[in-house]
Amino acid sequence: MKKSFAKKLLLSLLIPCIVLLVLEILAWIKGVRLFANADSWKLFFRAVANVTLTTFALSINLDSGRFDFSLGSVSMLSATIAGTLAQQWNMGPWPTLAAAVLVAAGLGLIHGGVYVITRIPPIIVSLGMALFYEGCAFAYTGGKGVSLVTRTDIIGFSTIGNYIFVTAVTVALIVLLFDYTRFGANYRALVSGQKIAVETGIKEVGNALGCYTVSGALMGVVGFISLANTGSQQMSLNFGSIGIMFTAFLPMFIGGWIGRYINKRLGIMMGAVSMALISLAYARFDTASSVQSIVSALLLVLFLIYLNNEYAILSVFRRKQEMKHES
Repeated sequence: MKKSFAKKLLLSLLIPCIVLLVLEILAWIKGVRLFANADSWKLFFRAVANVTLTTFALSINLDSGRFDFSLGSVSMLSATIAGTLAQQWNMGPWPTLAAAVLVAAGLGLIHGGVYVITRIPPIIVSLGMALFYEGCAFAYTGGKGVSLVTRTDIIGFSTIGNYIFVTAVTVALIVLLFDYTRFGANYRALVSGQKIAVETGIKEVGNALGCYTVSGALMGVVGFISLANTGSQQMSLNFGSIGIMFTAFLPMFIGGWIGRYINKRLGIMMGAVSMALISLAYARFDTASSVQSIVSALLLVLFLIYLNNEYAILSVFRRKQEMKHES
């Protein structure tokens, strides 16, 4: 029992450890330190929080076959509204965070309602909602965005302790919701076999609305973290907000692989840690944004190639080991 647990734990930590080792070697070759100072640690933990929450938000609907392009626009609009309210009502960081979460949850629920009512393919609905929410954010501020650079209390939220706290609480709540509640059980049943699940009495519509709401709430946290970090929220139009979701693909697939050995949600967090290390390396190595895009895309493709050919690759290694034993 203990050996089995230890093996699963080691396998779940394998990818983050390999990523860290490779990046430390590259940093040594370049003559820099990966974690040089407090700012490096802050960047790392902020990336862990953002990527973990974004990956949760993407995977919740994607696992059910609902691709969602609106995540970035939900994050932007919720941060815009919450930031404006913080200015008007002089709200502190935690009330502003709560406002961002509530607004984003409402936006997610609206998105889910449009999908449920229209029954248009979710990918098409999400594209329309992304444009709509981007337009709403632009109209709400007249295209000027939101600036909180003078609000030292909100900017002061950007600490390592708060990033760790937000990440830990979110992961705990997501694990609790999707693994230990009736909603989560219904969700897993619908993912495994929608037709059979519906025939047994599970309400697909209610579960879908819940998923969109939770996904939106997660992006509200991401929006607030970005707002507190930069002190402002800039506007994006014509799908300019879509880019945020692409940071979640690699962690999601890594999390799926790690999820074989531990809880899938914890696996996603391990995937986010791996991506956060890569993001830190980009910053420490002064990597151009174009090169970052190429490297990230290449890593995603290579990992997908491995996943699709995993059994064939492993069988080759097994044969080599058997040949060594025979010889």
